[in-house]
Amino acid sequence: MNPQQQPETSAPAAGSLFGATDVAEIIREKGWMAQPASPEQLAWCERAASYLSGHATDRGKLAELLELVFCHDAQAILAKVESHAVLSKTAARDVLRQLALLLLDGEPLDSDLFKKIVNALKEQFHFSGRELFQPLRLALAGRAGEGDLDRVILLLDEAARLEFAVKVKTARERIVEFCAALD
Repeated sequence: MNPQQQPETSAPAAGSLFGATDVAEIIREKGWMAQPASPEQLAWCERAASYLSGHATDRGKLAELLELVFCHDAQAILAKVESHAVLSKTAARDVLRQLALLLLDGEPLDSDLFKKIVNALKEQFHFSGRELFQPLRLALAGRAGEGDLDRVILLLDEAARLEFAVKVKTARERIVEFCAALD
C-alpha cells in the first residue's frame, strides 16, 4: 500500500448506523487525528464504532460521544449547573473520592477493571443506579447521562495510549483533575 493511502476501514456492522470509517472521518474533521491514520488508530476507530454506534441515532450524536473522549476539562464541567445538581446528591463526592483511589494504581481501565470498580463502589455505598453512576460518568466522561457514557469511558485509556493530534486523558488523569478541581 502506498504510504499516502489510507488503509481500508470496515463498513458498519449489521444493525449499526456507523462504522470505523465514520468515526475516523469525524475525528479527522474535528482535528483530533492527523492523516494518515495508523493501523492502531484505525483499530481504535473500529472499536469506537462498535461501542458507540448503537447509542448514536445520527452523525451529530456520534460526534458528541467522540468529543467526550477527546475533550475533557474538569473546570468547564464543574462550571455547569447540571454538574452541581449531580454533586449535591447523597454521597456523590464520596463516590468520586473512592473512584479516584481505585484508579490511582494506574492500571489501564478496561471492561474488567470497570466492572470491578463498579462492584466495589456498589458494595461500599450500598446503592447503584443514578447515585453511583452519575458522579462516575460526570468525572470520567464529562456529563451525567446514561449507559452510552459507560461506553465512552471504556474507550479512554486505549485512546490515551495512541498518538492522536490531541492528548487524550486517561481515566486516572481525569479523576485526579476532577477531584483537584472540586477543592
